[in-house]
Amino acid sequence: MSDDVPSTLTVAKLKALCILNDLATSGKKSDLVERLLEAGLARGEIGLPEEVESKPEEELPQEEVVLSMEDEDTLTPDVEPEKEVSAPIKADDDEVLEAEILEAVLVEETVIEPVKVKPKSKDAEPATLMDIIKRPQVAAALMTLIILGAGGYYYINNQLEPFTADQLRYGDEMRYTVTEGTFVATEEYVSLVLDQLDSDDETCKIRLEFEGDGTLSITEGGTDQLLAEGSTDRLGAVIAKGGMGSQWLAVESVNSNSLDRFKITTYPPGVLSGCSTFGTSAEGSAQIETKQYTELRERALLSTEADWELRLPSIPADYRGTTVSYGVGGLLGGLDTLAPGLAMMLQPIEIEDLLGNTMIETGALGSSNGWDWRVVGNDEFSNSPAWKVVATHQDIKTYCLGSATMELWIEEGNPWAAKQKVDVIISSSQTNQQDCSTTSQLLNDLVLPEGDLELHHVFERTTVERGQKQLDLGRSYSSRPQANQIQIDDSDLISWGSNGVHMPDESTMRTHTFEQAIQCFDYFQGVAPGAASALDDGGYVWRATTLDTAQGSEWNMSWVNTEETSGWVKFNLTGAPSDTTCEYWERGSFDDPAAHNREAIPSTLNISGMEERLSDPTLFGQLTGPDLFFTPDGAYQSEVEVGYLVVVPGGDLNSILSSLASDADGAVSIDMSRSWDGNDGWTNQLNLLADANEGRLLGWSLIQQPQ
Repeated sequence: MSDDVPSTLTVAKLKALCILNDLATSGKKSDLVERLLEAGLARGEIGLPEEVESKPEEELPQEEVVLSMEDEDTLTPDVEPEKEVSAPIKADDDEVLEAEILEAVLVEETVIEPVKVKPKSKDAEPATLMDIIKRPQVAAALMTLIILGAGGYYYINNQLEPFTADQLRYGDEMRYTVTEGTFVATEEYVSLVLDQLDSDDETCKIRLEFEGDGTLSITEGGTDQLLAEGSTDRLGAVIAKGGMGSQWLAVESVNSNSLDRFKITTYPPGVLSGCSTFGTSAEGSAQIETKQYTELRERALLSTEADWELRLPSIPADYRGTTVSYGVGGLLGGLDTLAPGLAMMLQPIEIEDLLGNTMIETGALGSSNGWDWRVVGNDEFSNSPAWKVVATHQDIKTYCLGSATMELWIEEGNPWAAKQKVDVIISSSQTNQQDCSTTSQLLNDLVLPEGDLELHHVFERTTVERGQKQLDLGRSYSSRPQANQIQIDDSDLISWGSNGVHMPDESTMRTHTFEQAIQCFDYFQGVAPGAASALDDGGYVWRATTLDTAQGSEWNMSWVNTEETSGWVKFNLTGAPSDTTCEYWERGSFDDPAAHNREAIPSTLNISGMEERLSDPTLFGQLTGPDLFFTPDGAYQSEVEVGYLVVVPGGDLNSILSSLASDADGAVSIDMSRSWDGNDGWTNQLNLLADANEGRLLGWSLIQQPQ
């Protein structure tokens, strides 16, 4: 039955429903639908039309066309979301590229950013891979990227006849203004900003007001970018790196923004409850340049790079940094997973991306990337006629996440909107859920942070210059990497989940390995009996970090036993493991235990294999340098902390988020962090996140502020 009419829900959403109803998450989409039906869920709850009473054939009403917003891609490290193309492309052997090309919704998007996660106290909660992705450590960039990701507009044509969206060209450039900008965050949304600033202030609400201008352009690459091609057919494209370290031909779009008015107001908790109505303000300016690289053939975002600076002279406070993401998550995290296409508001809006090849005329309507849009009629922009389009994000409403609308003014010959007004309200409040199903309310509660988020702004085109050659998107090229060139050899993967106590290490780049450190638990029977017993009886270390010091190596290991009791132990190792060199420091337990699920742990490279890949300058030269992770000879820079994290289905929060993040059963990530004071008077915070199953770099960031 479930195969007859496809569900309009994504695989990720169907899996989330299975988890909420204690059902298995294995199988194809049709299997998930059938399983949910058998469990008694209503057809409407799982995206199926309601059954109608059978009538004679001549009396049956015309079947309504169901516009599927199906997006099989989630935040999985091995699936590449693709932009919709107008015609199917014949599959060749070199199309198996999911291991490389990933959607990098950044802020922006959507920048992802690795965050060091380690338990610090008894009350600390276990972090998931999605937690890391949801809270990218981009400091002040988080504030500016969510604001500046939306687009610019250009080109005036006085003719207002029906037309289809124009395509981008190499060399396109436009200037635009940013006005009426407001960003409001409350409760847990505030921590997405302030936690990254190492602020100790008690703040329950933050409000940003901003104005400025920007430039959006499509780079026109030269012949120096085509040295591996043998021809100039793809002139205009540039070379870009992917998360597996391979080189691709891509379209480079650059968005440079200058906010000369940037006001931040923070509000402390009220005396009795809620937030105070009196806040503290600081004013300054922000600069940010974001580059996005879209691979030619598959039209997928390879990476997003952002260089940014925030100046608040009234405090005073300055921040600057670089953020790079290779296709995972972004600012919206699990929110964009539940509601695909929401991030379109946070990056330049291409009319073709939203409207496709639809003739733009009064009454035209459609759905794309979760947005329902309609051409409401003629209007005027900058004393010239334009079409006005209203777009509403239905998933935001359906899943009780809030509301999101865009108003667009479109001109013929202009690939972007001439004007764009954005209004977003995301809220976890119960008032938002009055008309929602129980399932939708549960999804809201599990995915959304507590609190509210609002975003309002208007972008308007000022000037424009058009290029000549249309982009080569959807077309192949001779230097395109083959699948066998980018994939990890299966023989290099280690299946340690069935009986391993920890992720295999075998590193030669650090003082001690995990194989050595785990021996210390033999000497912790008296001081950490729960951990020692767990590791002796089927438990394993699901989260661990290590840092080399002058005295040896520091360790923080989080364990879980077969009964899903979990805790952590901190200790120091000064030599070969013994009762004198294993120095116990402290231990604690988690109030929200981690899940124990050995079968869900995927095969991975060992930590040594990941270190070799990430330190290889031919693959990831962007990680080598004095202000980065590795030296030119492949050694660690000083003060680099290394860790891993295992995420498996099983626990309440872990289960839902891991299912939303990946179609796989589980995930294992490698993270690195480094903090130091430079000779230039700046304090530096460096972070990295990589996927140990695929050997893929997910993202890294460098954040600086005055000492």
